[in-house]
This record gives sequence, C-alpha cells and structure tokens, in this order.
Amino acid sequence: MALAPQTLLRRARACLRLEREALTATSRRLGPEFVATARAVAASARAGRKLLFTGVGKNAPIAAKLAATFNSTGLPACGLDATQALHGDLGLATAGDVAFLLSNSGQSEEILRLVPLLKREGVRVVAFTGHPGSDLARAADLQLLYHAPREACPLRLAPTASTTAALALGDALAMVLLAERGFTREEFARFHPAGNLGRILLLRVRDIMRTGERFPVAPETVSTQDAILAMTRARSGSIALIQPRTGRLRGILTDGDFRRAALTGPDFLRQPVATFMTRQPKVIAPEALGAEALRRFEEDRIDDLIVVDRRGRPVGLVDSQDLPKLKLV
Repeated sequence: MALAPQTLLRRARACLRLEREALTATSRRLGPEFVATARAVAASARAGRKLLFTGVGKNAPIAAKLAATFNSTGLPACGLDATQALHGDLGLATAGDVAFLLSNSGQSEEILRLVPLLKREGVRVVAFTGHPGSDLARAADLQLLYHAPREACPLRLAPTASTTAALALGDALAMVLLAERGFTREEFARFHPAGNLGRILLLRVRDIMRTGERFPVAPETVSTQDAILAMTRARSGSIALIQPRTGRLRGILTDGDFRRAALTGPDFLRQPVATFMTRQPKVIAPEALGAEALRRFEEDRIDDLIVVDRRGRPVGLVDSQDLPKLKLV
C-alpha cells in the first residue's frame, strides 16, 4: 500500500533530522584525537608520503570519496581494497604513510586483519570509527572518532547517520589541512583542469576582459556628453577615466552615475565627467583568476570591474553581463 504524501515527507524529515543529530554529536565530541590525527597527516605530507583509505560494506565508497577529496586538495591519497590488500595490494603501503581504516563498529574482521600488516610496513594506522572502545580503536596508532546516536534507518540496520558522520568528519579533516597548508585557488585549479569547474578555475581575467573598441577609455577632463557617447559606441555600461598625462586610472562612470548626474540639472552633459565619476573604482589585475573576478562581483555588488596593469593604467574591463556567456555563472 502506497504511503500518503505527508507520511513520506514526515519520514524523510525524520531521516534528515537523525543524520543532522549525528553531525552535531560528532562536532561536539571533537577533541585531542582529531588534533593528533591532523598533525600526523601534516607531517606525513611534508615527508612526501601518502594517505590510504579503506573500508568494507557501505564504508568502502566513503573511503573512496575521501581519498578523492584529499587528492583534489593536493594531498596524495588512494583507496585500498580491504580484501585485495591481502592478495598483493598491500604493496601500495610504504613506511611513513598514514592509513585510515573505516569501521563504524570497529570490529570488522577484514579491517582488523589489516592493522598488524600495515604496522609491519611502517604505516601509521588511524581507527576511523564510531566506537572508541572497539578492537580497532585500541589497536590503532591514532583515532578519528565520529558519533551517530542512532541510524536513520527505521530498522536501525542500514548504515545511514554513521556513514554521513564519517564522510563529514573526513571532509572536515581535509579542509582543516587545506587551510593550514595555505592551499591556494591556483593550486586547486591545477588539479581540476577538465569540465566546467576547470574552465572557471583556469581562466584568467585577461582571457575574459573586454579590450579595444569594446572597452571605452577617456581622459577625466572630457565632458559628460562625450563620455556617454563613448560608452554608447562601445555598447558598454561604463567608461574608464584616466589622468591625461600618465594614463593612470582616475575613476569610472557607470550607467548608475549617469542617471544620478541627470538629476543635478539640465546642463549636466556639458560638465566635466570628473564631476560625476566614481573615484577609486574596484580594479583587478589581468593575471588574476576568473574565479577571483566572480568573487569580487558577488562581494562588492558591482557590475563592472576595471582591469589595470602594474602601473595602474586600465587595460580592460570585466562586465558582469559577460559572465553567463562565458559560463562562469
């Protein structure tokens, strides 16, 4: 018999609530064990070693995802099949590596068998578990502990809240280490060259800026009317205004500035554009990443970003209207 829509929604919300509770409980219980594991991973990375992730059952894909996350943030990692490790794949493990063994109960036989074998190879073993008193936790060198008071499964059998907590805790470790290492957007881009994400990250401002006839520039001494005409010819929503002698950027006149100028009186078009321009406009370097330009648009709530060279001279314009066409938003 099909469940009523409201019953379906109620049960779905109950599931999400239980998984949220597991995340909250895990967060509250973070302590010295997490710090010790983070320090061990950082030391291993500095020594040029790698991370190993293994789990059985539902933890196997969690282990694979976490290995991928660490790889994408510049820490070499790989998945280790718990069964295949006993038939040759243990060759992946080398002294100085750190191995994360995922088992909610901490009693999974396949996982426990790996502990002495990994230690024999000089690998530091992390018990990635929900039970600090388990055999795995006691046998490991380090612990990464999460807590799921109750699985979201109505039968209390299928791993749900526990795997969510494990995944989130692994992500937390990756992000903490990313921040500690000062991992940059440029470094992130190197590991994501394909797809739309790679396109966004690898594009530089110089690749997307308007130049030539599409980028109006005029001395700050011209009339407002001449500035508007130049904007119209370029089909641009703004114009860069420069100091005549040095060519350095002095200001910007936007459509918004023009509308405000029109309210000052009927002769505003004959006045110098410097009367109405916005001084000290937002600028960006041509070498900056396209993602940085996108961030600036969002944070500064502007429509136009002038690109300047090292001498402060305008060389291009990034118009927010171009971003959808470039698939940056």
